[in-house]
Amino acid sequence: MPRSPLPPPPPPPHLRTWPDRAALLADRGRALEELRRRSLGVHRVLLLWLLALAAIIGWSLLILPLQQLEQKDPLGFVLGPIFAVLGLASLTPSVIAVVIAVRRDHRIRQLIDAWLALDSHPPTDARLRSAGLSLFWMLSSLMVCGIGLWASFASAARAEPGRSTYADVVLGMGIGMILWLTGLIGVVKAVRHYRWALRTLRPALRVPQG
Repeated sequence: MPRSPLPPPPPPPHLRTWPDRAALLADRGRALEELRRRSLGVHRVLLLWLLALAAIIGWSLLILPLQQLEQKDPLGFVLGPIFAVLGLASLTPSVIAVVIAVRRDHRIRQLIDAWLALDSHPPTDARLRSAGLSLFWMLSSLMVCGIGLWASFASAARAEPGRSTYADVVLGMGIGMILWLTGLIGVVKAVRHYRWALRTLRPALRVPQG
């Protein structure tokens, strides 16, 4: 299913055909609401976690041949290359999708700034703060970061002769690193949104005195 395009930027001044300010504010409000949803919607968190799950599956498949070799399993020589290819097929698209999503977030922020520059409408602009969604991103991402750090340190703590194999340690630390990076992406996104809201929205929403 093709991804729906982002709302376009506002037209340049010489091509603007809004009959009045009410029509401009209506189009501005619809564009900003759609961009806000595309940036901080709960579906974006779920998509990030889904990509992390795909990356974990890919990493597990990549380590599986190493585990078979450590166990001296003769099938490892036959199935190892197959698992490695499947692992790369799951891990690589996940990494690429995350990079694309980060770049898309930057483009969304540029579009929001462009629409905000057209005019000021405090009721519409106040919704862009999305304090609840931003807090959800922050708390859920911190939880994922904590799970990732715990998985990494727990795997390292088990790295003792007779307790676990080298492949088990690499598997656990890799999974922990994927979770930690996934949570870090969410934390950075929440912090950047908070700083952007303070820098951009507070002056626009300030009511003149006197």
